[in-house]
Amino acid sequence: MLREYAVLSYPEASLIIKEPPSANRRTKPMPKTINHPLAMLVLMAMPPLLCQLDAQRQRPGPPPMRKHSVTQKKTWSPIPATETTRFESRQGFQKDRRQLKVTANGIPEHKVGRFPNRGNPHTIGEQAYAFSIPIKPKPAQEPVPLHNDTGRGPPNTPFGIAVNGVLFDPGTAEFFLGDRRGGWNYEALSGAVPLGVDENNAHVQPNGAYHYHGLPTGLLKQLGVGPNKHSPLIGYAVDGFPIYALYGYENADDPKSGVRKLTSSYRLKKGNRPPPPNGPGGRYDGAFSRDYEYIEGSGDLDECNGRFTVTKEFPKGTYAYFLTENWPVIPRHCKAEPLRLRGGPHHSHGRRPSPPRRRP
Repeated sequence: MLREYAVLSYPEASLIIKEPPSANRRTKPMPKTINHPLAMLVLMAMPPLLCQLDAQRQRPGPPPMRKHSVTQKKTWSPIPATETTRFESRQGFQKDRRQLKVTANGIPEHKVGRFPNRGNPHTIGEQAYAFSIPIKPKPAQEPVPLHNDTGRGPPNTPFGIAVNGVLFDPGTAEFFLGDRRGGWNYEALSGAVPLGVDENNAHVQPNGAYHYHGLPTGLLKQLGVGPNKHSPLIGYAVDGFPIYALYGYENADDPKSGVRKLTSSYRLKKGNRPPPPNGPGGRYDGAFSRDYEYIEGSGDLDECNGRFTVTKEFPKGTYAYFLTENWPVIPRHCKAEPLRLRGGPHHSHGRRPSPPRRRP
């Protein structure tokens, strides 16, 4: 007797794969053709259907927001940066008269933490960054926030890219009680929500993208950033302006004026946050981005964490961003209109996206 395996069934037709008979058994001959019209139609439809189902498995929708109730920052220890990635770092920066063309695979040259780890379940993987930014950006009338509070698309977008091809991406997708519209966005380096950040103040996104949430210590060490000289160029912002770190001239217009560590003009708010349902409650302590406020003139830098200055790369002067030790560390606003590297019209969830290209 034949053994039968049902593969796909419909009320009007069934497709059956029959096991070949053994030589010493008498069986009915195997049918040579399938004559049922509906069965033929099902056979023809199966390959594209299976491909579509496989594609849907590979492109899941965005995961639901995690719900956190913690309201205070916590002491945390970074993951030791003792690992070498199995990929070679590749990056390219090519200038023409109008734009800077960037290509990179997002892999740093310095050592990284171990990923996956307890706070971050993702593995570092190569990316396919390819985009263009202007070399002469025009400042906008108002600072342009990188945080997206519309409730549509990703809540934050990267600030820029380092000279080693790794993105500066300070924002998180973690919100109090998972309520994005409430606006209480957790800070990655506050320790309130463990995110498995390594000694370079970096970790990994679900698509494998290693990215910086704070000072890229391994990169700064490689570039020789120190208190005795102005910072070298460490990257470019998504609006086209250059990025430096920590140290600038005493007088922004005079390279002979000496060097000092620059400070931001952001400070913690005083008092307590609004209680539920209007806020998480608790003392303003830096657990959330909204715990900070800009106080003009309280530091060296403006609301975008930058200033106009001369540098080695721009002896005639330029607007430039500076990474700082105090918040925001990595700027959260752009001086000019930024290129949105995430959440654009061509973004696909669950896959490694190539950022949209800016037209010349």
